[in-house]
Amino acid sequence: MTTRRQLLAGMGAGALALALPGAGWTRGAAAGGQALTMPPLLDATGTGAFELTAQAGQVDFLGLGATETWGYSAPYLGPTLRLPASGSVRATVKNSLSDAVTVHWHGLIIPGVSDGGPHQMVAPGATWKPVLDIDQNPAMLWYHSHVHGRTASQVYRGLAGAIHLSDGRDDERGLPSSYGEDDLTLVLQDRRFDRRGRMVYDPSMPDRMMGFHGDFMLVNGQVGPVASVGRGVIRLRLLNGSNARIYSLATSDGRPLHLIGTDSGLLDVPVALNTLVLAPAERADVLLDLTDGRDVTLISGPEINSGGMMGGMMGGMMGRGGGGRSLDDLVVDPGQSFAVLPIRVDGTRSTRIDRLPDSAGGSRPDLSPEGAVRRQLTLDMRMGPAAMFGGGRFSISGKAFSMRRIDQAVRQGALEHWTVSAPMMMHPFHVHGTAFQVIRENGGPVSARNRGWKDTVLINGEAEILAPFPRVADKDNPYMFHCHILEHEDGGMMGQFTVT
Repeated sequence: MTTRRQLLAGMGAGALALALPGAGWTRGAAAGGQALTMPPLLDATGTGAFELTAQAGQVDFLGLGATETWGYSAPYLGPTLRLPASGSVRATVKNSLSDAVTVHWHGLIIPGVSDGGPHQMVAPGATWKPVLDIDQNPAMLWYHSHVHGRTASQVYRGLAGAIHLSDGRDDERGLPSSYGEDDLTLVLQDRRFDRRGRMVYDPSMPDRMMGFHGDFMLVNGQVGPVASVGRGVIRLRLLNGSNARIYSLATSDGRPLHLIGTDSGLLDVPVALNTLVLAPAERADVLLDLTDGRDVTLISGPEINSGGMMGGMMGGMMGRGGGGRSLDDLVVDPGQSFAVLPIRVDGTRSTRIDRLPDSAGGSRPDLSPEGAVRRQLTLDMRMGPAAMFGGGRFSISGKAFSMRRIDQAVRQGALEHWTVSAPMMMHPFHVHGTAFQVIRENGGPVSARNRGWKDTVLINGEAEILAPFPRVADKDNPYMFHCHILEHEDGGMMGQFTVT
């Protein structure tokens, strides 16, 4: 098997600049990269309908030859869906692949029968026609395949895309809204390639334990792109579409990222952050002030959830590593950072927004835990030879996932108070069918990045959430709750529940 060292040696200096740092990876930003492109925009706000086809493709990511990929109506990834924040949308999903797939509408609060989880598989050659009955806040969501045991490999190959829930009022809010001009959708992924430029997904035992990490940074399916924007305030809609990597995002010159929205909606006012931690499946809507006309690079610090399989696990067991560390206070070391996206300011291009808004036009959740149904969940990782080589490594509250078992029964309209703990390492925890409020982290205040509406939260020790469940999910079409490190999810760190 080709090693990373051999791969980089074979590619030459030009490609070395594109590799991610850490564990011997070469540092540095891409020089003279291609222009960043947006995924095609598929706007269903007027038509009330759209169609996607899961298909095979070929993409030459590194200029070394094409590699086999999958996508939705594209060779790799899928179009950005613009959907109404309120209304019914008819979706048509076709499958031209030889494998069964699903389309989970991650973040949409819709009935279980339309959710697109493991129980709504689309067989090869089949068509699925769900109706998406939407009534929630404007937000950036996403969609991806969710076949149990194959989610990690299918998403890795490209079955994912972004969703914009829109109420058409961003101009009133004073927010950038010109798609691909001052409003950039950025799908962040890391991928591995062999020396012939072929995408590699061959998780070893450590990869399955810590999650599969790549050597190269991709933005919208491109390696080393450069964004060109006008002088003014721009909007970055960020999606962590990686299998396992946690990004610690910042700017190369220290200017703040102004958070205006979390997973499930806009905030009331912008929040200036020096570092934005974004775990797998999390989204963030941020503004970047470029009115000074200077170029800047969006960077990330090194992975904060690995550091070696046994070291990371033992750190968690001893009260170090995963548990209790403040992520908001994480300092990005420029010497260990890598470039995510260089952003160049083109003075010849006009911009619409030239000042940061005082209001983001949304709200923050303010739920009361009084009378809420309490549940406790533990995200478990077993250690020892039996677990590592005999299976059963991952579970929730001692139970590995089974399609035949309902783990929780929730009453429709009820407010639920869940305490979720992760003693071994950090885990991004996602709940279907809800937008929830994080009310405590490790018994203390909630970090700034988690104070908006969420559907995925990085459990860094322990977190408490308040989750309403307005839609129905019966035993034949239940909702899921799971870790969104996809190798953990496939390995059994997932449960399912009904809402009746």
